[in-house]
Amino acid sequence: MGRFARVERVTQETQILVQLDVDGTGMVEVATGVPFFDHMLAQLGKHACLDLTVRAKGDVEIDAHHTVEDTAITLGEALREALGDKSGISRFGSALVPLDETLVQVAVDLSGRPYAVHSEPAGMAPLIGTYDTTLTGHFWESLAFNAAICLHVSVLAGRNPHHIVEAQFKAVARALRAAAAPDPRASGIPSTKGVLLGDPGRRARLRVGQPAVGGAGAGADRSFGLSDR
Repeated sequence: MGRFARVERVTQETQILVQLDVDGTGMVEVATGVPFFDHMLAQLGKHACLDLTVRAKGDVEIDAHHTVEDTAITLGEALREALGDKSGISRFGSALVPLDETLVQVAVDLSGRPYAVHSEPAGMAPLIGTYDTTLTGHFWESLAFNAAICLHVSVLAGRNPHHIVEAQFKAVARALRAAAAPDPRASGIPSTKGVLLGDPGRRARLRVGQPAVGGAGAGADRSFGLSDR
């Protein structure tokens, strides 16, 4: 199928290179200067069966924010480019992934319409190594917007911050893998519109404020999507 992309992003804050093959075997090479984030991107590549290379140089002496954000932007652009017109794909994918006491549910629609909803427990430890745990939701928002996909990530239960973040990356990976897989029973674009092409240049909104779901305790639910969706 040749679903491959290479995208570079250079700003005064970061230099990012992402190279991915959607039909890979989970071979991953990652170096961002944020070790825990490297570990999470490795989970994403491995469990989505992406051949994924990420090289990032950022102002991590300040904090990890710009590096994580710009990596998400570049990865989203690469995923959108690699998927092409999305002809023959399954389009929808979901996953329910446990990691010890943690349970995460993810659903994805490769719709061409950016939207992200993210919920996790309140009171997370602020840092895992040098990784700011508040960046996880922002990573999914930036990825979904630039990939032009609809993404729901819900932490249903969890206590350990490492487990909570890692299970999210694994669950998103499995959902993406299912959604991008060829549909053996259908061909063409999986939409009655006849197109699944997104335009991340359109104006978007971010809503914050609904309580998190059940077992994870009270937390923030973040919704991000097109204002004219």
